[in-house]
Amino acid sequence: MPRPQPSERAVTAGRLGRAGTRSRALPLLGKLPSLPREHQHIRYNPLQDEWVLVSAHRMKRPWQGQVEPPLLMTVPRHDPHNPLCPGATRANGEVNPYYDGTFLFDNDFPALQPDAPSPGPSDHPLFQAEAARGVCKVMCFHPWSDVTLPLMSVPEIRTVVDAWASVTEELGARYPWVQIFENKGAMMGCSNPHPHCQVWASSFLPDIAQREERSQRAYQSQHGEPLLMEYGRQELLRKERLVLTSEHWLVLVPFWAVWPFQTLLLPRRHVRRLPELTSAERDDLASIMKKLLTKYDNLFETSFPYSMGWHGAPTGSEAEANWDHWQLHAHYYPPLLRSATIRKFMVGYEMLAQAQRDLTPEQAAERLRMLPEVHYRLGQQKDRETATIS
Repeated sequence: MPRPQPSERAVTAGRLGRAGTRSRALPLLGKLPSLPREHQHIRYNPLQDEWVLVSAHRMKRPWQGQVEPPLLMTVPRHDPHNPLCPGATRANGEVNPYYDGTFLFDNDFPALQPDAPSPGPSDHPLFQAEAARGVCKVMCFHPWSDVTLPLMSVPEIRTVVDAWASVTEELGARYPWVQIFENKGAMMGCSNPHPHCQVWASSFLPDIAQREERSQRAYQSQHGEPLLMEYGRQELLRKERLVLTSEHWLVLVPFWAVWPFQTLLLPRRHVRRLPELTSAERDDLASIMKKLLTKYDNLFETSFPYSMGWHGAPTGSEAEANWDHWQLHAHYYPPLLRSATIRKFMVGYEMLAQAQRDLTPEQAAERLRMLPEVHYRLGQQKDRETATIS
């Protein structure tokens, strides 16, 4: 049976109040069938060319599966034995400086190295291997181990944004792909609670980057503008999946979201890479990131785990080619589904058939949208202070 294709119904967007520009009539989202939201259906992801099964009624089933252990309530601000702390000695014997902002260094256990040998020619088309070279770095966000991005100040987060842009420019001069990503929380494989991310630069374009490249190039060729620019305009008009908006940025739960509270962070202006962001856009990015991550923590009143990463146009020797079909964006993939201790497992059907989610993106967006932008820990701290005074 042929795979269903995205709806060909063109949607006329009308006029955007902020930018005053007309959107084209494009078959990007179409309209959902007039079914109750809890009825299962599949949705298409035009950015990564894949489908997701939406089965919102499954949230009604009782949970008897794995329950994650509660998070440690306290993390020491400074641990001299923690290799990410200022002044600590790392595995290779190097001693960290007493940094007071961000700190970037070479990963002591890199997955990619710049001088790896080539595997040589293949003797059969079913057994292909190619050279993989690159560098892996670690970036600490803050000198304290007991803070995370939502607990940092906006100026401190802006420093992280500047460091991301700088390392993208530095490594992008040599490599075609620079992947910035943060794994937050033990649930996402993070082995160290100190606030940090990783940066891997590779001599090749990874699989997901290749899919996004093909999809964005094809959409631009067919419709005359970047896929994610039109998608952002459509979501602004529809509103039901928006979580946050600001002068320069949008945060939304994608129509095709896979993870329960997955979000997509988009600039309003056409921007291909992080270094191209203006000072005002960087300030605004720091602010909206703090708001989003605060909402995440407030959802289940826990330090919300996630994997996130930035995708921008390829770099390296082809950086000056025409990449106007690309739009900079960040993906946030958090695993928690029902509570701070019950997560979504991507197993079975998800591994062998296709992605499946247990609540609609619209439901997830509404829950996030309604959450306060003041961190729950600050509220608890004020309550304790009030109780002490009384």
